[in-house]
Amino acid sequence: MIQEIFVIMGSRHLRFFVPALPLLAGLLSAGQSLAADNENFANYSTLESASQAEDYFDGEYSLGYTKLSGNSNSSSLRTSTNLTWYDGPWSWNLYGAINSASDDNETSAENYNLGGRTRYNLSDENYLFGLARWRKDRFAGYNSQSTLAGGYGRQLLSGPPQSLSVEAGPGVRRDSYTDGGEKYRALAYSGLNYRWHVSDTATFGQDLVLEATGLNLIMRSQTSLTVAINDALAMRLAYDVDFNDDPPEDAEHKTDTTTAVSVVYNF
Repeated sequence: MIQEIFVIMGSRHLRFFVPALPLLAGLLSAGQSLAADNENFANYSTLESASQAEDYFDGEYSLGYTKLSGNSNSSSLRTSTNLTWYDGPWSWNLYGAINSASDDNETSAENYNLGGRTRYNLSDENYLFGLARWRKDRFAGYNSQSTLAGGYGRQLLSGPPQSLSVEAGPGVRRDSYTDGGEKYRALAYSGLNYRWHVSDTATFGQDLVLEATGLNLIMRSQTSLTVAINDALAMRLAYDVDFNDDPPEDAEHKTDTTTAVSVVYNF
């Protein structure tokens, strides 16, 4: 059974996942190499180059659940999977994630993410990309958002110790609103993926995605630090920011932030 520690702090709620405290001791004495040098920490960032992959397949799965009862009644669930295949100049990726939380039997957070990405290397530095993703966030003012985008990317650094890729291109997004209406919007998409292998056991990551339409600008960012526990487990500290400068009227905030400490199983 995979155990996971989560400490989640958002602009709308506070959640704690703490089922595996003994793993902290193992983290402090970890001396093995990082198990997932080629993984994509953020589901929405640029995709790893096949030329940098050590194996033809990378995958990770995480699961966390907590329930409090008595003076406080709350529960939280966080689960995700991220699968990537490499074949010659091609990279292929599928991902999915579910996050939910409730306090006193009232839902305080609920979102779902599904998507797929591909990358084709034209050379060591240049590539083409495509992506499709679906997102549902009960508290963001949308019933769901579906995005298609593609374009050109550039591998600026190919480390280790550092790697950096940027990409941009046109796309289209379908916004489905909670009142039943929907709109199709042309957008300009851009993404950034930065990795710095600080040591044999630690990797710093920064992922950023921008979607600009005539109506609004959506930004999603993840800043992370991942440290190996052993060949299969790693501990990750991540800070996520989800920003919409002009959300629907029923959205409570323009910005949501999440801080998470998690133990992830890599396969």
